[in-house]
Amino acid sequence: MFENLSDKLERAFKVLKGQGQISEVNVAETMKEIRRALLDADVNFKTAKTFTETVKEKALGQNVINAVSPQQLLVKITHDELATLMGGRNEGIDLSGNPPVILMSGLQGSGKTTFSGKLANYLKKKGRKPLLVAGDVYRPAAIDQLHVLGEQLKVDVYSDKENKDPVAIAQAGIAHARSHGHTAVIIDTAGRLAIDEQMMDEIARIKQAVKPQETLFVVDAMTGQDAVNTAKAFNDRLDIDGVVLTKLDGDARGGAALSIRSVVDKPIKFIGTGEKLEALDEFHPDRMAGRILGMGDVVSLVERAQEQFDEEQARKLQKKIAKDQFGFDDFLEQVQQIKKMGNMKDLLGMVPGMGKAIKGLDIPDDAFKGIEAMISSMTPEERRDPELINGSRRQRIASGSGTTVTEVNKLLKQFGETRKMMKLMGDKKKMANMMRQMQAMQGMKR
Repeated sequence: MFENLSDKLERAFKVLKGQGQISEVNVAETMKEIRRALLDADVNFKTAKTFTETVKEKALGQNVINAVSPQQLLVKITHDELATLMGGRNEGIDLSGNPPVILMSGLQGSGKTTFSGKLANYLKKKGRKPLLVAGDVYRPAAIDQLHVLGEQLKVDVYSDKENKDPVAIAQAGIAHARSHGHTAVIIDTAGRLAIDEQMMDEIARIKQAVKPQETLFVVDAMTGQDAVNTAKAFNDRLDIDGVVLTKLDGDARGGAALSIRSVVDKPIKFIGTGEKLEALDEFHPDRMAGRILGMGDVVSLVERAQEQFDEEQARKLQKKIAKDQFGFDDFLEQVQQIKKMGNMKDLLGMVPGMGKAIKGLDIPDDAFKGIEAMISSMTPEERRDPELINGSRRQRIASGSGTTVTEVNKLLKQFGETRKMMKLMGDKKKMANMMRQMQAMQGMKR
C-alpha cells in the first residue's frame, strides 16, 4: 500500500544527501516534497500541512552531531512524527467484561464479517473461547458467511434467521455466551452502501442495549479519504472505541492510515493484510512508520513467526536435525507454517532493506505451490530418505507434480544444502570450532 509514498519520501530526503548541515533552505525544500508526497497518498490536507510544519520546526532546532548526517536526522524526526501522527503507541482492545462484548460497525463491503472471523481467530489464539453473533438481519449471505467462518475456525456462531430484530439477537447472543461458557462475544451487524439515518439508529440501539466494551468501526483502507470521512460520521454518532483498516495489502495510497487518528481522534486497533484468517495484525504506529520509511518491521515478523511455531514442535525438530532425520515431511510442515504467516511479499517487506529489492516484483501467494506438489508426489519412504530418489524416481515425481526433472533436481539440491546447514547449526561443537577458525583467519589477515 505505501510503496509509492515510500519512494516519494526517499526522493524528498535525497535533497539533504551530502549536505553538511540542516538549514532553513534545504529543510523547506524537503518539506515541500514530503507535503506533496503525503497529499498524493490521499492524506488529509490539514494533516499534511501540520505534519510538515512540526517536522520542520523540530529539524531546525536540532544540532547535527558528527556521527549522524542531516539526512539521517531528518529521517529519524520524520519517523517519530509519523508514529505520533498515527497514534504514537499500540492500543489494544478492552477484554474486561464478563464476557467482553465487541460490536462491529461499518458500511457494506468494508470487510466487517471477514474481520469478525479474523478477530475470533485472534482471540482464540489468546486463550479465549469466542462466540460470533450474526446480527445482520438484512443479508442472509452474511449469516451463512459467518457460519462458514465459524466452521473453519472451530468457533461457535449464534444466529436466528426467524428473528428480524437485531437488538434482540444481540441480547440473546450474549445470554447464550454466558450460559455456554464463552469468554468473548463478537457481534457482526448490518452495513449499508452509504450512511443513512436508519442504519445509524439501528447500530446506536444495539450499542445502548448491549453496552459493549469495544465498538469497532471497520473500514476499507482502499477508499482513501472517504474512509476518514465515514469514520468521523460513525464516531460522531456512536463514539467508537477504535478503527479497523481492512485490505491494507491492496494498492491504495494509504492516506486513511495516516489521517484517521488526527481527524477522528480514535486509534487504529487492527489492520487486515490479506484474505486469510491469519492475516490480521495489531496496529503499531511506530512499526508502520518504519515500514513507510523502508526500515522494515522485524518485531512484527518475529511475532508472526512465534504465533506459528510452538516450543514443543521446535524441540522435536531439533532432535530430528541432531540425528540427521530431517526429511521432506518436516520440510513441508515448515512451509505450511510460513504460509500461515501471510503473503510472501508482505513478509519480505518486513525485512529491513528488502522493500527496494522486491519493488515491482510479482511474488504470488502460491509461491510454494510447485514445492508442495513435488513433495506430495514422493512416496513416504522417499520423503523420509531423499537419498532413495534416483533418476527414474525423479522422472515420476516430475510427472506427478506437473513440474520438470530440472525443478525436482533443484529442490533436492536445495534441500540437501538446507539439511547440511541445519545439522551444522545443531552441532554446537562444530559451530564453536568453525567460529574459532573464522576468528583465527581474521587475526591472520590483520
